[in-house]
Amino acid sequence: MSVLALGLSHRSAPVTLLERVALSGEVRLKLMTEMVNTSAVNEAMVVSTCNRTEVYADVDQFHPGVAAICELLSQYTGVSQEELTQHCYVHYEERAVQHLFSVACGLDSMVVGEGQILGQVRNALKDAQHVGTLGRVLNDLGQRALRVGKRAHTETRLDKAGASMVSFGLTVAGRFLTPDREPQPSAAAAVCPVDGDTGVEVSAALPDPQLLTGRRIMVLGAGSMSALAANTVARHGASTILIANRTFDRAQRLAECLTEGYESVRSSAVPFEDAARHLADIDLVISCTGAQGIVLTAEQVAAGGDRATRPLVFLDLALPHDIDKAVRKLPGVHLVDIEELRDAAEDGTATGQVADLTAVRDIVAEEVAEYQAVRSAERVAPTVVALRSKAQKVVESELERLNGRLPGIDDRTRAEITRTVRRVVDKLLHQPTVRVKQLATGPEGAVYAEALRELFDLDPAIPSAVVKPGTALGEER
Repeated sequence: MSVLALGLSHRSAPVTLLERVALSGEVRLKLMTEMVNTSAVNEAMVVSTCNRTEVYADVDQFHPGVAAICELLSQYTGVSQEELTQHCYVHYEERAVQHLFSVACGLDSMVVGEGQILGQVRNALKDAQHVGTLGRVLNDLGQRALRVGKRAHTETRLDKAGASMVSFGLTVAGRFLTPDREPQPSAAAAVCPVDGDTGVEVSAALPDPQLLTGRRIMVLGAGSMSALAANTVARHGASTILIANRTFDRAQRLAECLTEGYESVRSSAVPFEDAARHLADIDLVISCTGAQGIVLTAEQVAAGGDRATRPLVFLDLALPHDIDKAVRKLPGVHLVDIEELRDAAEDGTATGQVADLTAVRDIVAEEVAEYQAVRSAERVAPTVVALRSKAQKVVESELERLNGRLPGIDDRTRAEITRTVRRVVDKLLHQPTVRVKQLATGPEGAVYAEALRELFDLDPAIPSAVVKPGTALGEER
């Protein structure tokens, strides 16, 4: 069995295509279930964020696995296979492992070092576990990826390599906010957690601590990204925060958390359908709802009044996008979306403080090598078990023959002979089995295992002799 990674990201595809292949939670679960129901895919996990849609799978063969995944991804997204193949990337075995580890660290993110992706990988694992598409291979790989990501953030200065998506977005959007008010003291640190078990930090740091001081903010959505955004603007001195969400109770819960955590912030929930009515009193709208269509049209924004004296800035972190792109044509209205953030990141404005990225890459390389060594040892283990099983049968056969030819041997002598024969066999097999495990980690490891099977006549076609790698001994997949 082999690990396969197939996907599209901000590095390989335009934002318009990423919007089309973005998968909602329910669709993602159905897609994974259907994948493992094909003969080509044993296990499946999908990571879908605003910057990427990636499928990680355990497959028996490369080409059938790629074909099955592409076909289903096309069916579920409505994007033709031809268009998918023009922009998607495929990694196999060690490269697939390295890619997932790099993703979990934030090395492959639009803003290098952002920590949200680690929580998103964790959620992808939970989703796959929930629908039963996660087996031993991807579970081990996913858990190790989480460990690699944590190591990268705790053992290096990766967190300072770039801001999170929220803080970077706020920094870019802040360029359109005019300094029309006196600076006010920033709010105290939050005491409420981010909504949901995502592992995302409560708030993100901004290069300019006064960027949002005194601002009136509206947050559309109440999920983990929205909670992160709300906590961030509250921490950096926003005076008013309105939370609008389709489920009003969740909006109210987040607003109450902000009120409790930040004394100087006036926070309240508003019905989602009434959000446009409050735009006249808002400086910045942050939107990340996860909806599958536009939630604010240009007509609704225009109805909010003239913005000539005080601009209205939209930070749209959603994919597909929440805010009608036509708002850019309105006077005094500015829209910063994922595409603009990507361009800013590529221009080098998201580098932030210099971090030792080489150390992170070294961690990834170290963990990939360790993972591959473990996997190689697992692959050769059935051959070693088969060899020792065959040796045990030979010993038992010869001892039975000895008992038949020398029936008068007393029990003590027979026991000593049995121990001696077993020790001889164990010592003879010790070095070959140790060496084949060591050699298995090399590029020609499979050749040595095959040689062992040939030398000792271990027929891989017999399940009792050599079981399929990755399965429990004696079990069939």
